[in-house]
Amino acid sequence: MTEVTEVGTVYLEDLKVGDSRSLTKTITPDLVQKFADVSEDRNPIHLDEAAGKASMFGQRIAHGMLSASLFSALLGERLPGHGTIYLGQTLKFLAPVRIGEEVTASVTVKEIVPEKKRVILACEAVAGGQKVITGEATVLAPSRG
Repeated sequence: MTEVTEVGTVYLEDLKVGDSRSLTKTITPDLVQKFADVSEDRNPIHLDEAAGKASMFGQRIAHGMLSASLFSALLGERLPGHGTIYLGQTLKFLAPVRIGEEVTASVTVKEIVPEKKRVILACEAVAGGQKVITGEATVLAPSRG
């Protein structure tokens, strides 16, 4: 399995099953606020300390889609990269991401359908030593031809 982190494009013709890219980001209070502003999801469990404390998690948690958005960054910037078109995404949220935690999202090529220029990638995010999201993305990959 090839694991690199640089930004750019891996063309369809150069992709291999097992190719992988990762991105790590710390989920800060400021980042959560910015995501709430952009998404307009202002659920108090994400923004209010008292609501977080009263929740089943005992503290504020990040939006699940904030961590999941790292998959979009990976697909559009790293694998396949610039020129990639998102076709679909499945997600399963397994555990919360707490404010201040570091999240590492990874995408790994599972299948390549050259005649359709499609690539299917496994998606996984880990925070606090455990898987927090799993899923699968389908994209149109940039091609030289």
